[in-house]
Amino acid sequence: MLVELRIRDFALIEHVTLALAPGFNVLTGETGAGKSIIVGALGLLLGERASADVVRTGRDKAVVEGTFDAAGRPEVAAVLDAHGLDAEDGTIVLRREVASTGRARAWVNGTSVTAGVLAEVGRRLVDLHGQHEAQTLLDDGSQRAILDAFAGAQAEAQALREAHAALSAARREREDLERRRAAAAKRADWLRHVVGEIDGARLVAGEDVTLEDEARRLEHADELRALAGQAMAALEDDDDGALARLAAARKAVAHLERLDPGNAERRQQLDGALDVLAALARDLGGYAESVEPDPARLAEVQRRRELLYRLQQKHGPTLADVMRTGEEARAELDLVEAGGLDARALEAREAAALHDTEAAAAALTGRRTEAAGRLAAAVSAVLPALGMADGAVRVALEPKAAITPDGAEDVAFRVRLNAGHDERPLARVASGGELARVMLALKSVLARVDRVPTLVFDEVDAGIGGAVGLKVGDAMRALAATHQVFAITHLPQIAARAHHHVQVAKAAKGGVTTTDVAAVVGEAREREIARMLGGDAESDVGRAHARELLAVSAAPASTSATARRRSSSAEGSSRR
Repeated sequence: MLVELRIRDFALIEHVTLALAPGFNVLTGETGAGKSIIVGALGLLLGERASADVVRTGRDKAVVEGTFDAAGRPEVAAVLDAHGLDAEDGTIVLRREVASTGRARAWVNGTSVTAGVLAEVGRRLVDLHGQHEAQTLLDDGSQRAILDAFAGAQAEAQALREAHAALSAARREREDLERRRAAAAKRADWLRHVVGEIDGARLVAGEDVTLEDEARRLEHADELRALAGQAMAALEDDDDGALARLAAARKAVAHLERLDPGNAERRQQLDGALDVLAALARDLGGYAESVEPDPARLAEVQRRRELLYRLQQKHGPTLADVMRTGEEARAELDLVEAGGLDARALEAREAAALHDTEAAAAALTGRRTEAAGRLAAAVSAVLPALGMADGAVRVALEPKAAITPDGAEDVAFRVRLNAGHDERPLARVASGGELARVMLALKSVLARVDRVPTLVFDEVDAGIGGAVGLKVGDAMRALAATHQVFAITHLPQIAARAHHHVQVAKAAKGGVTTTDVAAVVGEAREREIARMLGGDAESDVGRAHARELLAVSAAPASTSATARRRSSSAEGSSRR
């Protein structure tokens, strides 16, 4: 639950610490006092979009911080763990800052997080309902989600989404194969020509470089033989060749070694040089013998090079590109000539995925069908207590033309709020106040499956009053048995039913308008209820009526109905 909300330099608020208690909490105050500002600050804390406009005039930043007790909430712990966040003893502190420059930052238990992570954690802690949020009841997706939550069908809904995703993937693969086969079929003749041309050339990777080297040797064969012979003669000439001179040098160094053994290494170096040059002379001789003019081979090499050049011009620019083009053309032809086998495999996979999707959709439909009647009956049973004596809800399941990830049917809430009228879609018959009460009825019924610990209602009592207000207050108080409820209200009937009452007021401090909050109990609460009843907090009639409303809240269940009737009658008298 939300234990404490701290707000600093946010709009009209300089600094506010709002302590909340378990059970039913209400926030009241004059119009314009700042109730909506507090709701806005709470929304910011829960991840709503930040704006520099919320920063109090003259300040650098606005700060909103909330402390939550999430002990015994494994679903909250799971979200924190997924993001590497810790919660000591179940305590969670959310913090949001907005600078006057517009930059926003967020923290969870002191760890910096994105606004998305903050919102994900916040959704597990607080369910915020205002006039805008009530409109989500009119959305098909929200109605479907409500039914699935009541039915406990989240596992079936997830199984359907996964099965449908697999079906969609199989269909995309099959359709992609069919498109590629059709395109390849149109190009089949050209592809066969390309494959025949490239395969017929029997290309070898890197042969263009090899052929170029061979052509150069054949074109300069005579010159290469002459140069090799000259080099060999320079080494082997009996009188002035390099080998003869090295041999004389070795002889002298060998004599040095006999006189001074320290010259052994020099003699070894000369031995090595003689061996290397002798091997080089033999190699040059062999090279000179191997290089011979061969006009026939040269003509063959030139023809091969010309073939490679033409292929590179058409399919290149490199030989590797030519070979790759051949492989790609061959693969496209395979789609035409052997792709049927792949198509049959994909069709079989698609059929299996369709079977799984239909089975998952049928299972989800079964859970929804069973739960739709129970949900409608449960909500319809609550509506009379909220001032809609003839109200009834039906959860309609309307089959779709095809299964979607959301199921085989649309979910539509249909209502009849007045006797003698036909049921219609909720969006076409509900006023703002009626819609708020339908939401409250749904929340009351869903309380046992709703795992969010704190429910915030921002003036969802709009458009109601009198005895209906008392009934709405009763419903909120009953809901507070399983959730922490925080309501921002202008109705004294609802405020009187709360376990904990906070008043918001606006005043000038140092010439600057500031909003502040304070818990009211005893006579202070009596005066606030009286103000809400008639505007005069010191009126004897208003104070008497306030005491009676508060007595209704304090009365045991067995006597509260009688007291409520008296309170309703007293309200009518005070207005007259």
